[in-house]
Amino acid sequence: MSRLRDICGEFFATLRRADFGLFAATSALSLLSILTLAGGYPVFGLKVVLMQAGATLVGIIVMFFISALDYRTIAEKLGIYLYAAGLLLLLATLLFGTSEGENKSWLFIPGLPFGIQPSEFVKSIFLLTFSYHLFRVKKKINKPLVLAGLIVHAGLPVGLILLSGDLGVALVYVGIILLMLYYAGLSLWYFAGAAAAAGAASPLLWQLLREDQKLRILVGFNPDLDPLGKGYQPIVSRAAVANGGFFGRGIFGGSVFPRLPAGHTDFLFGTYAEKFGFLGAMVFICIMIFIVFRVARLAKLTQGGSGTYICAGFAAMLIIQTVENIGMCLGMLPVVGITLPYFSYGGSSVLAIYITTGIVQSAAIHRSRTRYPH
Repeated sequence: MSRLRDICGEFFATLRRADFGLFAATSALSLLSILTLAGGYPVFGLKVVLMQAGATLVGIIVMFFISALDYRTIAEKLGIYLYAAGLLLLLATLLFGTSEGENKSWLFIPGLPFGIQPSEFVKSIFLLTFSYHLFRVKKKINKPLVLAGLIVHAGLPVGLILLSGDLGVALVYVGIILLMLYYAGLSLWYFAGAAAAAGAASPLLWQLLREDQKLRILVGFNPDLDPLGKGYQPIVSRAAVANGGFFGRGIFGGSVFPRLPAGHTDFLFGTYAEKFGFLGAMVFICIMIFIVFRVARLAKLTQGGSGTYICAGFAAMLIIQTVENIGMCLGMLPVVGITLPYFSYGGSSVLAIYITTGIVQSAAIHRSRTRYPH
């Protein structure tokens, strides 16, 4: 019994070093999500509200559990196995997954009453293992063979995601990779070379796209080109945002969101803006900015350890997904099926984001202890 008390005491003592400002801000976004879904329950259904609340609660519990663990020990002892498991999950999704729209991104495991989106969970694994890889090679990162190893490490999951057709999630991974490499000290000449190569190849890549793929991209920036087809969702979402005005129509108000496809998942921000208005939208954006700056501050406090790269990658993920999701809800960016962190409905996205937050919190808690050899 005394041993159990000692373990619990050590657990809570460890959690006292967590970043509770970050916890409060992420919890606030989750609460706004649940309130928005609850306000639309006649349209979305009570099950959606309960599932989101349940996933958030489980996510927060898992986050605290992961926070108490030393992320460096996990990366060092289990990293290779976690990475292999992540690749196997992505491969299984590619072979046996279920399509949602144009993407084969969902995997239904026998015995489970719900599906999972493996690419969301693999983000956590990737941040953990790629940061450890970067830490181990950071003094030699500009050597071509070392960089080639990093490209293979990053390219395998991104390639599998691209093969499944999920371009949006693949682009999020690319953004994460680029910022982590920058923080690790990769020469800007490599970035310049990659940008020049991408620019030179873009006309050829455009010609290789099918006409419907070209239309999807063009409509993403101008939904009115196809108002009854690919532009319908962003047009309705934009109307919902406009209908919200400055103060919104109230938590149980709003007349546009009931006809907004995916108004509780990828386009939940459109529903939220109609209910809480421009003021509510600015509150959301300010909280997200606070989270990003908090994570960036942690990246500096970890003083060049692997936690720095975890925090940098996580900040990149939050920025890319937030800008893209809100952009597509406003009809300004292509609809690519990216969720809004802590906010969009979905067990996989909610649980995965809290797992990753737990790893970031672990970096905050254990930042003062040396672990990896230099």
